[in-house]
Amino acid sequence: MNPHDREMSREYSLFWAPLITISIAVILVEVPFLWLGLPSGHDFEFHLYSWLDVLGQWKHGIVYPRWAALSDFGYGEPRFVFYPPASWTLGATLAAILPWKLVPSVYIWVVLVAAGTSMFTLARRWLDRRDATFAAVLYAVNPYHLVIVYWRSAFAELLASCLLPLLLLMVLRLAEEKRGAVIGLAMVLAAAWLVNAPAAVMIHYSLALLLLVTAWLRRSPHILLEGAATVALGAALAAFYLLPAIYEQKWVNIGEAISVGLRPQDNFLFAHTSDRDHDVFNHLVSWVALAEIVLTFAAAWTARRWREHNREAWYCLVAWAGACCLLMVPVTGLLWSFLPKLRFMQLPWRWMLCLSLTFTLFIVLGIRRWTLRLAIYLAAVLVIAFAWHRIQPPWWDTAADLREMQDNMATGAGYEGTDEYSPQKSDPSESDKDARRVTVDGPAHAAIHVFSWEAESRLFTAEMSAPDNLVLRLLNYPAWRVEVNGQAVEPGARAGAGQMLVPVETGANRVKITFVRTWDRKLGGWISVVAAFLMGTSMLWRRSRNPRRRV
Repeated sequence: MNPHDREMSREYSLFWAPLITISIAVILVEVPFLWLGLPSGHDFEFHLYSWLDVLGQWKHGIVYPRWAALSDFGYGEPRFVFYPPASWTLGATLAAILPWKLVPSVYIWVVLVAAGTSMFTLARRWLDRRDATFAAVLYAVNPYHLVIVYWRSAFAELLASCLLPLLLLMVLRLAEEKRGAVIGLAMVLAAAWLVNAPAAVMIHYSLALLLLVTAWLRRSPHILLEGAATVALGAALAAFYLLPAIYEQKWVNIGEAISVGLRPQDNFLFAHTSDRDHDVFNHLVSWVALAEIVLTFAAAWTARRWREHNREAWYCLVAWAGACCLLMVPVTGLLWSFLPKLRFMQLPWRWMLCLSLTFTLFIVLGIRRWTLRLAIYLAAVLVIAFAWHRIQPPWWDTAADLREMQDNMATGAGYEGTDEYSPQKSDPSESDKDARRVTVDGPAHAAIHVFSWEAESRLFTAEMSAPDNLVLRLLNYPAWRVEVNGQAVEPGARAGAGQMLVPVETGANRVKITFVRTWDRKLGGWISVVAAFLMGTSMLWRRSRNPRRRV
């Protein structure tokens, strides 16, 4: 075996032990699932029903779903235009290959192991294998991740935690003018948009802060220009999702995303509202945030000597932690109102996702004694245990609850929709859950025969006794193209609920309805293809100019 191969073999052997350690730590987090069931947090049903809906559409040949057909109890909504694809693709893939009752647990395990592996990659920049492994484990099972797992079920946000260590790593490489840093950082930013929109907003604001810190320390405005280039390239790579999500917002009730209870001012640490249940959870997450803040800055103080040899990383971590803490309290209320898109993060305490990275690194860098490290982590876990028993215990679902979800999808009963994704001028809460797929709006009589009723296409005939409108179990949305006897017609929307109205004439009517690719989806797709081609060409060109040396 030549020296290069021996070195590669050694690196892989060093990697497997940390990976196994991370995996075991994550399994321990899920041990309570064995006797309590699955924690059914705020977004649990949203994600699981999305996974089942996507899986059902895959079985019918729809590779990239856009319309959630069984949302709003069968009336549908354009959920998958706006909700990024990474989490529901992973969830649906697991649902396709595993028993349904195991899917949420396996999803959590995969994501937390990936987050720990990402942290291990970053930590190895400064730490030996043992300390980097501890950092990886601590990050994978950090207090905020436990809150997400047990109370929030924010599976996409959890997935976004895998990107944060890579973000910091790529920013530091960019500052050092390391080869490939621009492309690597752009890929992280593109992945952020495809994982979770609020997390992507956090990541981009974090990037701006980190670039400002490194540019100031190095007195190099060039870093800011390269950072701007990565933002543009990342957005271009994700344009197939991002452009439609931006353009089609005017077609839905997107303002509901920041309605009362979801506004930033309702979710600062220890905020009080008129909703008792909201405030109970807010206090739970606020105590966890306070514990994490105190421990982060206490550990940062003990790690201050590390600054002498890692000046840029030190100031990046301190600035990032400080910004996270400030943005969780009301003093920054004006920033939440005026900074672009920041208010659509909804929940200021979401910044704990980023704070958890600094919390992890400062504890590992500043505290060398293993007993003290474990004691600090146990102290944080005790805060969570106290909140569990004294403030708000988690909610739990059983295998029977999961089977009920499957039954609702199999029978077509559907599931509850999301207010912000409902088409404009519609209120699905006013819809009749027992309505037939097609009925007559007025006094005319009709013989209706439905030939197919798929997620993105519907075909039926109506023999009418007089001209009238047909009412569909479907919400009107501009991407639906309606043809009656081969001629395009403009559908209407029923006042209130927003069901589609299709005008038909006396006699035989053949109605075909198709969810078409609008111009924004076509353009977004081509932008992503061109960006990926240019990036791939650049990588190949650079590799050809710098071929690896063979031993």
